[in-house]
Amino acid sequence: MLSTSTNPPQAYTPEQVATMLQLSKNTVYQLISSGEIIAKKFGKVYRISPSALSYLFFGLDNDFVRAEENDLKNLTLVTKTIAA
Repeated sequence: MLSTSTNPPQAYTPEQVATMLQLSKNTVYQLISSGEIIAKKFGKVYRISPSALSYLFFGLDNDFVRAEENDLKNLTLVTKTIAA
């Protein structure tokens, strides 16, 4: 399936990421090799998920925000359990 503006790609090629980040293709491959960009290798080609790009920019911050939101949802239950 081809991507459209309403359907973002499920994964990007290193070349697409290089264009988006205004980097050379070689730099993207170096970032993959160093683990700074998480990519999955299928045969001879790499694919990079949108969440891997999010992680590149936000690191664990996004995970911490989600965890805090989940904690806040359960705060009443936790408080009741502690009080019991």
